[in-house]
Amino acid sequence: MIKAIVGANWGDEGKGKITDMLSKEADIIIRFQGGSNAGHTIKNNYGKFALHMLPSGVFYGHTTSILGNGVALNIPYMANEIKSLVDKGVPEPKILVSDRAQILMPYHILFDEYEEERLAGKAFGSTKSGIAPFYSDKYAKVGFQVQELFMDESELRGKVERVIAQKNVLLKHLYHKPELKADEIMATLAEYREMVAPYVCDVSLFLDNALKEGKEILLEGQLGALKDPDHGIYPMVTSSSTLAAYGAIGAGVPPYAIKDIITVVKAYSSAVGGGAFVSEILDEDEAEELRKRGGDGGEYGATTGRPRRVGWFDAVATKYGCMTQGTTEVAFTVLDPLGYLDEIPVCVAYDIDGEITDRFPCTSKLEKAKPVIKKLPGWKCDITGIREFDKLPAEARNYVNEIEKLIGFPITYVSNGPGREDIIRRTPQL
Repeated sequence: MIKAIVGANWGDEGKGKITDMLSKEADIIIRFQGGSNAGHTIKNNYGKFALHMLPSGVFYGHTTSILGNGVALNIPYMANEIKSLVDKGVPEPKILVSDRAQILMPYHILFDEYEEERLAGKAFGSTKSGIAPFYSDKYAKVGFQVQELFMDESELRGKVERVIAQKNVLLKHLYHKPELKADEIMATLAEYREMVAPYVCDVSLFLDNALKEGKEILLEGQLGALKDPDHGIYPMVTSSSTLAAYGAIGAGVPPYAIKDIITVVKAYSSAVGGGAFVSEILDEDEAEELRKRGGDGGEYGATTGRPRRVGWFDAVATKYGCMTQGTTEVAFTVLDPLGYLDEIPVCVAYDIDGEITDRFPCTSKLEKAKPVIKKLPGWKCDITGIREFDKLPAEARNYVNEIEKLIGFPITYVSNGPGREDIIRRTPQL
């Protein structure tokens, strides 16, 4: 059976914790899209970790963690992340890398930096991890798959020369930066071959056999539905599909084998980078108060460290995100930071040019939207450590119940603390 763990919003919903928790009962965990541009923060008995490239199931000895064909494979980042885990006392995880995965090259990062520099005030707010140039190359068919590292060297060099001829035109005439050299690219590819060789696998065959054997498989998504290039807040999106449906493609599994889609939803809103954010708290003092209390040690990017934009829960965006993900159940995270509030604002609808709607619109209309706010009573206490839903304060239970009604999808997990054990299993009321 396959479960997908994905985000409903802009990312940063707490997918890493949910994957880490569910990995206890899983055999295989797969990253199926994205790269090292967004991190999953996990706190467990080994310590606190911010994973960027590896799946969040690497802390269990019985699991196999896979980087699927859909990822932007940053090989040095992967190698360094494995080493950092082992250095902190985590048993060396079993890692497999798809031979069809594409390699993120150093020049992808450079092109990302150069383009943000060129755009200046109109930049996309990229993490400058090379993601957009990487996926551009993939679909222009000028990228490098892992399997190509092991091809005849003269053939590989021929491809390198063809690729850099195109890129050097841009470097010289658009960006006015140093040109790429074939010898240097070949040396980099040789280093990458040595790093990745122990992990390379025919993942499609491996997963086909695993499904036939009845293995439990988790698909781990990066970012959230609103960052999807087709269904998100285009153009302020990422460059790979963030939807559970893409898990079938990015991992190489049959779509009908994905039986459960657990969509992770935050009890308030946060986002990194630009783009429409209707429920954003615009008062900086008010925003900073939530930011410093939120997440696990504050709302700051696991990859960049930069402050996240924060806002109140957005029922319109979340309902849409759950719909596009094909949600079967919701994991509701970071409820505990809201305990300082007398009242908790919730965005229940949008006002767009005087029309009130609870439907999430396309970007041009979204930019005009103003939040319609409803306030719910706060619980004014620390709820960390409570393990049963009925033992939460009545106001906290009411908040969860109201959110469930607003989004129309069953909330089955409630996270009320940073640790692996800080989770409540809940019976939905829908």
